[in-house]
Amino acid sequence: MPKLRRAVAWFIDFALVLTLATGLAVLTFHRISALVTDVPELATRGGLDLLTSRGDVIDASQDLGLSLWDKAVLDVEEAFGVLIVATFLYQWGCLALAGRTVGKGLLGLKVTPSAPRRAAVRAAITTTADIAIYAVACVLLVEGYFFLSVLVWTLAVVVFFVNALPVFSPTRRSLADRVAGTAVTGLGISTPGATPPVRTF
Repeated sequence: MPKLRRAVAWFIDFALVLTLATGLAVLTFHRISALVTDVPELATRGGLDLLTSRGDVIDASQDLGLSLWDKAVLDVEEAFGVLIVATFLYQWGCLALAGRTVGKGLLGLKVTPSAPRRAAVRAAITTTADIAIYAVACVLLVEGYFFLSVLVWTLAVVVFFVNALPVFSPTRRSLADRVAGTAVTGLGISTPGATPPVRTF
């Protein structure tokens, strides 16, 4: 079943992304732990804050707490940024070099044509639909924008399905395929009238 094969291929690729996300989560946890447990630096910073606050202990402690929180939030945001960039580079690099990602390769599927610019467009849309908007929603939540985070999370779900559901149409082309001018082909998969003429950029 071609549709099942595409779904399995997507799950394999997404599992690779989740593996990277898990590694980044562990790294970020250790970075934040190191930030909090660096006693000498905290003591020095706290002492300086106390001296410059003219004895206002509460204000000095609040400044120190906010500083630590801001650095922790920055660590989280950097992790999400790396995840988005790495996902894009994975999608684009695989498509531009081999015409297929690891998941598609294991399932005998290929994206055609796979010129670098088409691959970049397809990778950008796929990354946005699968990862980027969710990452923005998580960052907004960490920043304290709960309502906006929920709205962006809802948008992420909508964009994901807008990209994925066209795969079940007769042409079997996702939104990323339609915008990039590509099609997924392989054993047992035919897309009548869907494969665009090959053009080089």
